[in-house]
Amino acid sequence: MVPPITCKLPDEKIKRLRALLGNVKLSLLFKASVHGYKASAFHQRCDRRGPTLLVAYNRSGYIFGGYTSVDYARSGQHIIDGEAYLFSFQGKIPVCIKVNSGHYARLDDAGGPNFGQQLYFCYKNQPVVLNHRGNAFSVNTATMYGNDTQLTECEVYKVKQSNSAINKQWRNVLWTANRRAQLMGLIRNHKPLMTSVSRVRILMIGPVGAGKSSFFNSINSIFMGRITSKAMSGSAGTSLTTQFRTYPVVDHHEGRLLPFVLCDTMGLEEQSGAGLDIEDISSILQGHVPDRYKFNPMAPFQPDERKACRPASLQEKIHCVVYVIDATKISLMSDKLEEKLASIRRRVNLLSIPQIILMTKVDEACPLVQKDLQSLYVSSYIKLKVQEVSSQLGVPVSCVLPVKNYSQELELELNCDVLLLTALQQMLNFADDYLDDAGHEEKFVFHICRLLCD
Repeated sequence: MVPPITCKLPDEKIKRLRALLGNVKLSLLFKASVHGYKASAFHQRCDRRGPTLLVAYNRSGYIFGGYTSVDYARSGQHIIDGEAYLFSFQGKIPVCIKVNSGHYARLDDAGGPNFGQQLYFCYKNQPVVLNHRGNAFSVNTATMYGNDTQLTECEVYKVKQSNSAINKQWRNVLWTANRRAQLMGLIRNHKPLMTSVSRVRILMIGPVGAGKSSFFNSINSIFMGRITSKAMSGSAGTSLTTQFRTYPVVDHHEGRLLPFVLCDTMGLEEQSGAGLDIEDISSILQGHVPDRYKFNPMAPFQPDERKACRPASLQEKIHCVVYVIDATKISLMSDKLEEKLASIRRRVNLLSIPQIILMTKVDEACPLVQKDLQSLYVSSYIKLKVQEVSSQLGVPVSCVLPVKNYSQELELELNCDVLLLTALQQMLNFADDYLDDAGHEEKFVFHICRLLCD
């Protein structure tokens, strides 16, 4: 009796890949160490079997590969597959690399499996992977497989949607126009708990390119009724924001300022002497830094002597801190950046300011969500990312809010609006918690002063 062929992929990593793909079953079709590294053996077992997941292993211990939703058929045609992606395990979580827009995902030829005519597995019937330096996928081979081209195994799995269970939504969201209108109404009519505060101040902190400025632009767009780009945003290697900016938002419908201000900072960078200085954050939290102050990474903010003598008013202080984190880079966060964020968290905790994580670019992190944003709270992969960033930054899971900022859209979209407005409403709720505590503290101090005077 021939023993069954077992997969090399550990159960934990199977679970992670299934979470990335949605509610699916994975069944092993091809194992190179058993069936051979030959293209003919691969096609014999994998052609016309539907969507497949390729998983490769090299001598350095890297596990990486790619997914395609289109059959292998040796048609000789270039394949358009918007759902195709490459992945690499970096830590416990697989990191995805989507096919770039306007490029073919595969060449469906008689050779070994390839992605974008760029990454070839079992190249020329040998246990190797070859990078042809194409543009279909933005691949960093050092990160993806450590530049070790020698394979120790290559497996291909059939991906089949599971009908045995229905994916359960792990957070309740109403994706309706009524819900969007309700959230906009709640935000428009929000009144800070302290009468001395006309608008709550929300501070955005995060690495370069995470989406701080884009979040402001997105919120501004919703209340303007069209896509806007008031704050500088982009994907440059260094922060485009060089000043401390306070952005009030005007409600285009009613022509008045909304009851919050989004405060934007220079991006965090892992190198010392670059990006936002942690001492500057302390000054911002306590309300000492003026709007349009230009950051100097080499020297922290020095308040004016007259202003330093008086404490900032409650109106000038920060009432809620939001860490903006790119969902596609959570697993890639360096130790130095984690240390910076931990240091900031300690300072914020000392001031008892509530904290939220805004997890951006969820559509880029998960192909399921990219296909349909309403799948966000069905995606097991996004749930894993939420848990991961919660653990890394020491913030409760309930305080991690996944969103998709407006980036390349020309029109507003209902699903984006619902997520963004839900996150903003939660920020206002947390700011109220801070103001409520501040109000009790103020009353307590007033009561003590009266007792002392009497």
